[in-house]
Amino acid sequence: MKFLDNLKFAKSKSDNEMSSTLSIYELKINDIKGSKIDLENFKGKYILFVNVASECGFTSQYAELQKLHEKYQDKLVVIGSPCNQFGGQEPGNEDQIQTFCELNFGVTFLLTEKLAVKGTGQHPLYQWLTEKAKNGKMSSSVKWNFQKYLVDDKGELMDVFYSITKPSSTKITKHFK
Repeated sequence: MKFLDNLKFAKSKSDNEMSSTLSIYELKINDIKGSKIDLENFKGKYILFVNVASECGFTSQYAELQKLHEKYQDKLVVIGSPCNQFGGQEPGNEDQIQTFCELNFGVTFLLTEKLAVKGTGQHPLYQWLTEKAKNGKMSSSVKWNFQKYLVDDKGELMDVFYSITKPSSTKITKHFK
């Protein structure tokens, strides 16, 4: 009987381990200059992750993202992740991207290093954002530049918004009022 009890315990333990999700705060990511971003510093704030590109029809959303950052910075962290996987619309290197964002849109919100948001080489951040097994909420795929993922102040994935959803949309801002 003791053997069966131990077996049952071992099985339930492994079931729990399989269903456990990774915390967003455990992920490793670098900013556009190559310095580590410690996501744990953002506990208690919402985080809006956006894959960005400089030569996209949605590039003007940088301005709205900056306004969102300025208006809600006490409750929200905006993090833009440059990506060149959609139509080659982010061909520049990190220095060129940062200069473009600062000069054209006055961007002061966080930008990450250039990363893959889908497919082979997908960055662990975007694995977490797109895989229910990792985020515990939902699976999705990144369809285009300026897709947005909102994480709540406890580090839980809340929702995904496609490129056509403007950063100033009440679908997003209702959480910070």
